[in-house]
Amino acid sequence: MSIFNLKNKQNKTTNRAGGEAYVQTPEMQLVSILLTSFVQDQFYRSAKNTLEELNALIAQVEPEFAAKAAVFARNEYGMRSISHALAAELAATASGTSWGKAFYNKIVRRPDDMLEIAAAYRSKGGKNLSNAMKKGFAEAFDRFDAYQLAKYRGEGKAFKLVDLVNLVHPVGNDRNAEALKQLVNDALRSTETWEAKLSATGQQTTDEDTKAEMKAEAWAELLENGKLGYLALLRNLRNLAEQAPGSMPLVVKALTNREAIKKSLVMPFQIMVAMDAIQVADSKNSREIENALSDALEISLDNVPRFAGRTLVVLDDSGSMSMQANAKAFGSRSCISLGAAFAAALFKSNDADLMRFSDDASYIKANSRDSMMSITQALIERAKCGGTNFHAIFEKANQAYDRIIILSDMQGWIGHYSPNETFNKYCQRYGVKPYVYSFDLAGYGTMQLPDSKVFCLAGFSDKVFDLMQMLEADHHALINTIKAQQWA
Repeated sequence: MSIFNLKNKQNKTTNRAGGEAYVQTPEMQLVSILLTSFVQDQFYRSAKNTLEELNALIAQVEPEFAAKAAVFARNEYGMRSISHALAAELAATASGTSWGKAFYNKIVRRPDDMLEIAAAYRSKGGKNLSNAMKKGFAEAFDRFDAYQLAKYRGEGKAFKLVDLVNLVHPVGNDRNAEALKQLVNDALRSTETWEAKLSATGQQTTDEDTKAEMKAEAWAELLENGKLGYLALLRNLRNLAEQAPGSMPLVVKALTNREAIKKSLVMPFQIMVAMDAIQVADSKNSREIENALSDALEISLDNVPRFAGRTLVVLDDSGSMSMQANAKAFGSRSCISLGAAFAAALFKSNDADLMRFSDDASYIKANSRDSMMSITQALIERAKCGGTNFHAIFEKANQAYDRIIILSDMQGWIGHYSPNETFNKYCQRYGVKPYVYSFDLAGYGTMQLPDSKVFCLAGFSDKVFDLMQMLEADHHALINTIKAQQWA
């Protein structure tokens, strides 16, 4: 998510598909992994390889930058496992620094972040938590109340919250001192979460009919009182369809609530994952929910930004894009289906053209008034699943664009040489120098074009589009943003 103005030969490399590419700076390679990796196997890289690359990159950058990048990834992008791995790896380096304690405080958004980091550290052979980790975690406890401590007790885990309390000895404050005592005495239980309320209904009776009725009533109460957040609503649609059929009018109303969609910053692909889940549900209410989700999908376009000028949105439909997207949040969706969803959203929200490419490239004719789902499906169904030829994009582009957005795993290999010369010829042909945003869907760490207005982006969240707008004003925006973070 930065600029790489790298034009000399030593910056050239070979990507995982065997094609010529350009090396990003170690800082940007690290950020790419942090913002895209969910530590799962990918088409060109295994989860083990990812962690090995992460550790190698940590050694190549300033430790404090690595720490700030992890905090940024966790707090701005919600990245968990990869930020936990980095925090565990930095344990020895951070100890004794002026920022170590603050790092282990700020990397924690939820109590279970501390458990995962401690477990990751133990898995690497660490015995005693470092002093920086202990002190940072002890301060982090101050932010959590009884509700949060009870919700993330970590029962059934190898490393529980009570274990951590006994190791770091948080002082406690007005909001949690009593809860910490209850936790140590095994008396702290969660009763206020919607999960707990539903669980409790199943424990009050053994009669299945009565239990089903109580669950239906519990779901209805949650919906009527607005206690089910929008993302939680999406994740529980199958349960609602099966357990609360009488609440369908409430479900439909909640799903299509424009204010809730805007407030939640839900992105179109998250709604599409929910559609995947409900389509496999065996419920007579599935059709009604699907229709509501289709409406919600169009409303969610309000969360996609509008860019000035003309935009070309390009989707990579090569064979490697068929790999499942590297995140649990994307469900069973492949990289191409995820990219297609974003391509459709950008197309509908902007003055834009659509293009697909693999061995060759071609424009996709689409009507911006068509539904986002139909445009997405058309892009997926037309996929050629060939090789990856970035040259084809700039050979086929037939007009001047203010920006070109490429959704790809960035593993170009056809022609073996990067498309730098082809891109320059396009610019000369139309007298234009567009911004080029290449979304590295897999976070493999190489880029195809070295240029002053080319940005390699990684990760998907509401923050990505904010950064795109920021980068047009400041091409060092991401690195500057990370470095500018304060520990105090």
